[in-house]
Amino acid sequence: MSLFKKSFAGLSAIFLGLVFIFASVPEADAQFNRRQIKSNNKKMRNFRGRKAGFSGTNQYSFVGVTVNGMNYFGDLAPLPSRFSTDLSFTRPALGVTAGHRFGPFYSLRAQFTYGTLRGDDFESADPLDDNARYRYVRNLQFRNRITELSVTGVFDLFRNEYSYVNRLIFTPYAYIGLALFYHNPKGYVNENSGLPEAGTWVALQPLGTEGQFSNLPESAINHGIKPYKRLQISIPLGAGIRYKLNDKLDFSFETGIRYLFTDYIDDVSANYVDLELLPSDLSRAMADRSRETTAAVSGDTRNSEVIASTAGPELPAPGGYVSFGGYGREFPDNVRGNKNDNDMYVVTTIRVTYVVGKTYRRAKFR
Repeated sequence: MSLFKKSFAGLSAIFLGLVFIFASVPEADAQFNRRQIKSNNKKMRNFRGRKAGFSGTNQYSFVGVTVNGMNYFGDLAPLPSRFSTDLSFTRPALGVTAGHRFGPFYSLRAQFTYGTLRGDDFESADPLDDNARYRYVRNLQFRNRITELSVTGVFDLFRNEYSYVNRLIFTPYAYIGLALFYHNPKGYVNENSGLPEAGTWVALQPLGTEGQFSNLPESAINHGIKPYKRLQISIPLGAGIRYKLNDKLDFSFETGIRYLFTDYIDDVSANYVDLELLPSDLSRAMADRSRETTAAVSGDTRNSEVIASTAGPELPAPGGYVSFGGYGREFPDNVRGNKNDNDMYVVTTIRVTYVVGKTYRRAKFR
């Protein structure tokens, strides 16, 4: 009997222990769930979302056309200032463009542009302005047809994470890149010059108007300058605004400079050289035009009183050539242009582009 009681007491203890254990499990599980829910709620409160990157599906290409205005800044500007230009010589240019948007802020763009630059001392320099009178007497002029191929990076100021359909309505941007251009400055030969080329435009680079040829004496002030290259590079940089016309079309307006590595976009840079050293009558006529009595292009009569009061007396030279004092003769102060500053030109552009290679269908509902 004693053994039975002991066994019964042991079984009762085991049973009560199991009952206690199974009764505790739901409570422990409930506590764990409450802690987990509290932790999840905290994470949800602190969650700020993740931005989806600019995926390949959001990239797109575009093509377009441009209408441009070109302005020249250089030695034949109205005033002796690097930022002086004659707006009346703004000339049109046309172009085509193509590019690709790679990210939310940037695109790569290529553009081909063809246009004209002009400069003319007679038209631009005010003979009554003391700062412009020298240029009026100098009387140089040029025309230069520019053929340019540029590749630029375009950097938007506003982030655009969306596809082409939902791109921003209005976006300001800046751009910088590299351009290759061909130029060939020409001058108009005065019809009263008596030369066979009178009344025509002639290329100035082959004439060596500042002594750009190998047999210029070592004693000459311009000795060592070489013929300038007609194929040049430049750095285009500027800013603009772009407006979304519809799902496929954009309208842009921008302006920017072309930083050049040449000072001969106008065939003018250094000092005069003695006329007898130049290789031909045409070279001499185009190198020193101060003694012309009429403007080359328009044919208008020049102001002889301003010329007489500004230039020195006529000076004879070997070979029977005559020039005004300060012009057409070699002397340290007889500068034809300013070789310390390279030329540059500005391109103002209106562009319309079209998104290509993308299709989009709007949902239809009955």
